[in-house]
Amino acid sequence: MPEGLKRYYGRGHLHFLTFSCYRRLPLLNTTRARNVFVEALGEIRERYKFLLVGYVVMPNHVHLLISECAKGTPSVVLKVLKQRVSRDLRRSRRRAPAGQSSFAFTGGGGNLPRFWQTRFYDFNVWSEKKVREKLEYMHANPMTRKLVEHPKDWPWSSWSFYAKGEAGLVPIDLVSG
Repeated sequence: MPEGLKRYYGRGHLHFLTFSCYRRLPLLNTTRARNVFVEALGEIRERYKFLLVGYVVMPNHVHLLISECAKGTPSVVLKVLKQRVSRDLRRSRRRAPAGQSSFAFTGGGGNLPRFWQTRFYDFNVWSEKKVREKLEYMHANPMTRKLVEHPKDWPWSSWSFYAKGEAGLVPIDLVSG
């Protein structure tokens, strides 16, 4: 682990996780790429038995609000999730017809060495106030980045669950503080 980096697990807190695509490139800029991500998130969530309290998938980064896991740690979950998404998107690129790529894994004249930045940001969330703050921040992200005029127009987030009680692309777990 890099010097000075501390992760606090085993305290029963939620974890607000932020991780980026390699060099913050918009590698999740297509509908298909974002859909591959949320499908993998749902499957990894079932496998590692963590609560998914909120999420947003942006073109160049992702925010998750999750519980600690029954199996492993949030670090392990992110490692598996990132590997799965990268593998699935690389595989889909190889299957694309010549001249058509469903996902651009190239940039500046060559293949990128990786899909994700290696590190991630982890903030322990222990109060109901912080849960609301992190959810509001996540759900506003597509508007802040001028991708949509309203969060309802960005389906790759947990906004619809909290605003309208509707199931989104990945089921959300309601937690009480």
